[in-house]
Amino acid sequence: MKPSSLGKLLTAASLAVLSASTLATASAAYPEQPIRLTVGFPAGTGPDIVARTVGDQLAKEIGQSVVVENKAGAGGQIAAYSAAHSPANGYNILMGEVGSISIAPETTATLSYKPIEEFDPITEAVRANFVLVTPADSPYKTLKDFVAAAKDSTERFNIATFGAGTPGHFGAEMLAEAGGFKIEPVHYRSTGDAVAAIISGQVQGAFVTTAMAAPQLAGGKMGALAITGSERTKMLGDIPTFKELGMPDVDFGAWFAFFAPKGTPDAALNTLNQKIVAALQADSVRKTLEGNGFVIVASDRKALADLLTAEQERWAGVVKKTGFKIN
Repeated sequence: MKPSSLGKLLTAASLAVLSASTLATASAAYPEQPIRLTVGFPAGTGPDIVARTVGDQLAKEIGQSVVVENKAGAGGQIAAYSAAHSPANGYNILMGEVGSISIAPETTATLSYKPIEEFDPITEAVRANFVLVTPADSPYKTLKDFVAAAKDSTERFNIATFGAGTPGHFGAEMLAEAGGFKIEPVHYRSTGDAVAAIISGQVQGAFVTTAMAAPQLAGGKMGALAITGSERTKMLGDIPTFKELGMPDVDFGAWFAFFAPKGTPDAALNTLNQKIVAALQADSVRKTLEGNGFVIVASDRKALADLLTAEQERWAGVVKKTGFKIN
């Protein structure tokens, strides 16, 4: 081999080793700055509780601050759009949920982001079931009574929702179809307004998450008729499932998961998955989240990707059946 050729070969080899070493060092050093965690709901709500509880523990796991930024509005869509168009550098993540990630693309033709194409999945964090609640002074104390009255009524039952196209909205449509009656969804702009409407008796009922229902039920401000899911929850163990009561088709839930903008380095995604899963498995985090009615999942990246595919297909069918669309 000519000396010049040998020199070029050694130089190339040296550069390759240096490059690999640099990448390894960069990977090992990540994260080197605070991480911004965007959540699409106001402070104090269930999603915010999940984001802040996990974020606080994640900060301990990675040795960096995790700054939770609430960008509430449009059922989480404002936050999702913001996160999708943030730098894909490992320092911007979103805690998204079923409404803004899986339902919105099926209901909104003009949606300003494309979840599957614009996000990399990190981990499904938690799930929550929904409870059919009524005003505390409602005459309907069982699901059977509620359905019978709705079928006999000359007027449609008013069912509160936290917004058009949300899980609670479609849950109400599922209930009406399964029970053979008509409803009038009443869409409120905020969870607070919807809860106030239920408590004051302005509506006949609503679907709310277990986390939201628990304090209202404990305070005697609402009644509960049934809960979604395959089995009763630890938190609200006295409430029967729709399946138990002969309405298995009324089955849906909320899931909350972490995402990063598409193109985030794979090494960063793996680190985020490992550290967020570790945070979710911490005793203090588990106690807080389970105490608020959430079921911890802490999935790997592939499991979340598979969930997104399945949910996209499922909600496309649900939306098509109702004929609901937002132009």
